[in-house]
Formats: sequence, C-alpha cells, structure tokens
Amino acid sequence: MAERRALVVGAGIAGLAAARELVDGFDHVEIREADERVGGKLRSSSFAGLPHVDEGADAYLLRAPDASRLADEVGLTDIVSPTSASASVWHDGLHDIPGGLVLGMPSKVRPFATSSLLSWRGKARAALEPFLPATDPDDCLGALVRARFGDEVQERLVDALVGSIYAADTDRWSLEAVPQLAGLARGNRSLLLAGRRRPAPPSPAGPIFGAPATSMGSLASAAAADAERLGVVVRTGTPVSALDRDGDRWRVDDDPFDAVVLATPASATARLLGTAAADGAAAIGAIETADVIMVRLVQPDWPDRLAGRSGYLVPKPDQRLVTAASFASQKWAHWRPDGGQLLRISLGRDALPVMHLSDDEVITAVTDEVGRHLSIDLQPSELAITRWRGAFPQYRPHHHRLVAGARAALPVGVALAGASYDGIGVPACIASGRAAAESIKQSTARTDGSLT
Repeated sequence: MAERRALVVGAGIAGLAAARELVDGFDHVEIREADERVGGKLRSSSFAGLPHVDEGADAYLLRAPDASRLADEVGLTDIVSPTSASASVWHDGLHDIPGGLVLGMPSKVRPFATSSLLSWRGKARAALEPFLPATDPDDCLGALVRARFGDEVQERLVDALVGSIYAADTDRWSLEAVPQLAGLARGNRSLLLAGRRRPAPPSPAGPIFGAPATSMGSLASAAAADAERLGVVVRTGTPVSALDRDGDRWRVDDDPFDAVVLATPASATARLLGTAAADGAAAIGAIETADVIMVRLVQPDWPDRLAGRSGYLVPKPDQRLVTAASFASQKWAHWRPDGGQLLRISLGRDALPVMHLSDDEVITAVTDEVGRHLSIDLQPSELAITRWRGAFPQYRPHHHRLVAGARAALPVGVALAGASYDGIGVPACIASGRAAAESIKQSTARTDGSLT
C-alpha cells in the first residue's frame, strides 16, 4: 500500500496539537511553517535580566483541560500560577472589579450595587433588569448587555473584561463566542435571575490559571520537540504557496498528501483554498482581525499604594491607545527583575488601530497614558515592543454559522484549525487542532477504508 501522508500548515499551538494527533493515522506527518520559529502567537524572550518573559499570552485556564494535558504530555511539570493580586478597572481612577460577575455580567445584586465603578444611575438602570421583557440580541453580546443592564454595565464591566480578552469591540461580537454568557441568555428572560439560580460552582481546589515557569513560549517549543520525537517532520522557514486537488490526493507545492490540516490565520487559509474550495475560501476570507502591540517595561520607582493589584483594564470610552496594563511582577512571583516593577502593557483592539504608530509614538502613548492612569512619572529603565499584526480574529455575530458553512464546503481530506474558527484561548486552540486531526482521520477512513 502507498505511504499515507498528512500535512499540517502552520506551527502555532493548534498546528502542533493537530500533528501530534495525526501520527497514529498516517505513515508520514509533516508540519510546514512560514516563520523561522514554531509557536505562532506564543513567544517569549529574555528581558530585564529574566530569561523568559512572554511577549503574548502569559497563561492558560487550568479548568479547560487541553492545555494542562498537553503540558503533561510534553513533559512540562514546573507549572506556576498567578499570585493573589487582584485586577482593577480604570475609570477616573482604579476601581476593584466587583464580585458576583459572569465575565462582567452581574449575577448578584450586592457586589455591583456597592461598587465604586458604577454611578448611581448605572446601578439603578441595571437593577431594572429582572423586570424587563425578554430580549432577542441576534447573537450580539453588546446588544444583549445594553438592553438588559444598560450602557454602564456594558462599557465598564462586560466590554472591559471580554473586550480585553479578545481585543474586541463587544458591540460587534458574537454572544455565542462567550459560552458562559450565551448559556445564561439561552431560554431565560432575566439574566440576573438566571445567574442567581445557577448552581454555585464548586470552590476550585487550586488556582484558575497556570503557565510553565519557562514561559508560554516553552509550551510550543516542547510540543514541537515532542512531535519530532513521535516522528513528525517539522519544517520552519517553509511557506506553502499552493494547494490543489490531484486525483484522490492533495498536491501542496508539488508534494503529494492524503490529508491537509490548515492551522493558519483565516486570510492565509482563504488564499490557499482559493481554487480548491472557492465557497469555503470566500466565507473564511470574511473573518476580520485586530492588531495589538505589547510593551514590556521596567519602572524603577513603584508606589506602595499599588501593592496587591495585578493590573487594570481600560473601558472603551476611556481608551486612547492603551487598553490594559499588567503589573507583571505583582501578578507572577517569578517575574521580579532587580531594580523595579515589570509591566506588560497592551495597545490596540478592534477599531482601534495601532500598527501605524512609530516606536517613539508607542513609547510616548504608554508613558503618558499609564502615567496618567496611575498618577506616577513613568520613566522606564528598560523597554521592549512587540507588534502582533492580525493577532486577534474578530468573531462577529453569527461567526459560528459562518465557520460551519465554510467547513461544510471543504473537500474531503482538508480540515481547519486554530483561533480564527473555534476560540482564541490556548486551550481552545489545542482542542481545535486535535478535533481537526480527528475529523481528517475519520473522513479519510470513510473514503478509502484504510484507517480503523
């Protein structure tokens, strides 16, 4: 029998997860990555005398099992978690995030009623929610929250929290993309009453977030090394330019493969699918993205009044360019350089462009805005800038319907994986890669019967 060959395009964490799952179904599994390194948006580098400081995501959810499972499988056992420092929202000063929230949406009355973040008018408007008629948000998160709780809850809580996670404008964001909130809205007239009726989740036995002590970048490099140990050929600096059907197989830049997993951003995927699956390519090509800039800096003088805080979020109406700041040395015990506080500061989101800014303009924005937010003279002793172009796919209303339609239009032997489709968090990307590999194995088994 001919050698069965599978290709994964893209060596981000989704592609690496897919490749590891394909080795028990194919004789030859290969990854091709255009960049000179693996990991995609998971990247770290030395900074401020520390060997590994993340330039992108700095943690994953422990209760979503996929990332924890992968870390175990590739031998990363030194997993650390954030300190007990708490996050804030900045609105004319720092305010504690009230308790009893489900991703910013109130599920208890007392915490948000006593919060200094909301005005009395905002609290009174939110208190009307249990008495309002049912709302049809048409799969738009912002529309639902504004209709149920009013503008202040949307702008200072939900958009600040959810928007910071996804670099999103939640007035243009799919409700279904936030399952916790979609679950409350589904079949319930009042979200507040539904939240109060919801069984209290068991107290976590341990921390909520985790990360390898050697950085999130090491999760990708360890996964790549383990994939090679399993027999996967990992080729970096190898862009893919053409994907065409060749009888019962796929021809990728003149090399034959029985199956292909496209673990690439939507724009690259649409380009590759342009002739082989025009309908799917058109749908995928409609997925928009947001650019962000991450600035790492060390601030020598750090006021005691900010102790115990892990950072803050900036609501959209208060934003200029900075959207969030992490007090990384207070959030992570292993990120404490000599001579100051390590900060990681985010700029940009959907509809807030930043890539046109020069480095000097980025530095000026950070020092001016964060200095104003914290009432300090921000004078970094060290600073580094990372630009993430198109890093955050934007899940517009009905995104999941669009993705389902695109997948239905794909020919047998091709699957999609990654943040553009199934979720932006690291566990979601790993789950997406694994699911794509399983679908490939099942679809090829149905066509030739060679897999069991």
